[in-house]
Amino acid sequence: MDDQVTFTIAVLPGDGIGPEVIAEGVSVLRAVESQLHQVRFQLQEFSVGAGEYLRNGDPLPPATLEKLKQHHAILLGAMGLPDIRWPDGVEMTPQIDIREKLDLYCGLRPIRLYHELHTPLKKYKAGEIDFLIVRESTEGLFSTRLLKHPPDANEVTDTMRITRQGSERLFRSAFEEALARRRHLTLVDKANVLPSMAFFRKVFDEAALQFPTVKTDRIYIDAASLYLVQRPETFDVLVTENMFGDILSDLAAGLVGGMGMAPSADIGDQYAVFQPSHGSAPDIAGKGMANPVATILSVQMMLEWLAHTETRRGAAIIRRVVERVLSEPKHRTRDLGGSLATAEIGDLIAQEIAEGEP
Repeated sequence: MDDQVTFTIAVLPGDGIGPEVIAEGVSVLRAVESQLHQVRFQLQEFSVGAGEYLRNGDPLPPATLEKLKQHHAILLGAMGLPDIRWPDGVEMTPQIDIREKLDLYCGLRPIRLYHELHTPLKKYKAGEIDFLIVRESTEGLFSTRLLKHPPDANEVTDTMRITRQGSERLFRSAFEEALARRRHLTLVDKANVLPSMAFFRKVFDEAALQFPTVKTDRIYIDAASLYLVQRPETFDVLVTENMFGDILSDLAAGLVGGMGMAPSADIGDQYAVFQPSHGSAPDIAGKGMANPVATILSVQMMLEWLAHTETRRGAAIIRRVVERVLSEPKHRTRDLGGSLATAEIGDLIAQEIAEGEP
């Protein structure tokens, strides 16, 4: 056992349904751990979110942020509650604070259809919708979100900030993702109207010269929204600005069953956070109705990112088992038109993993 590797994982259950879906993600992680050779996971839980604000006056205590940096990866449930807001009326979003403070510029939002019953686009079968949205996560239209405005202001302005450095590193990541998939990358922008987006496209065109084996397209955000509904099978990797990526991620999730089927990762040069794309959904919290598949698939993404031979094998195990479990029409949570509870679908996946693959 001298060669055993231990990965430390910071676990942030958060608010609303966060603790419920995180519990299933952790259960699956432990099941995978039992199948790996000389790899172990040490988990440490931290309180971050609206609940932490109500208890101690800060949704993301500085001391907690410093402790997060000491872990190999961060697994996050959901944060924020609609009724818990700052004085200017916006919700508390410590998950965005974490992205910005840890410089997690590359947001990965994989979209995959696991069963034809999950999509409102009835001509598609499992696997026929399979693409990745790469979202810039540290600038764009979110860049001035923390600016304070007088309560009696007659005008409030948000700024779209696009930098060369931020764009170059985003595009480099997007091209590398495309190389690992089907070698097709689509830029989504609004370069016909916004100078910031014309600059964004210019930097993309320069980056494309460094990746001649990747086919590239350039589509305006409004057209991309249309094409994702009309012909999602034509997309492989899409790369876009922060706000556009936020919106397209939800639209895309709707194509494959909803937010409960949409995992995500926010990755930087040093740190990474893995979480379901959905929010805290307080209306169903505690009712066992939440779909934990997005969280389980986020665990799969985390294992892939840890980049150890065994964690990558674990990620492949999760991917195959999720595909098998969801191939059964009866294995659906309520958001997918079924009746399985949060723990029931989580148990099905964890148990099959723990029993070993056939």
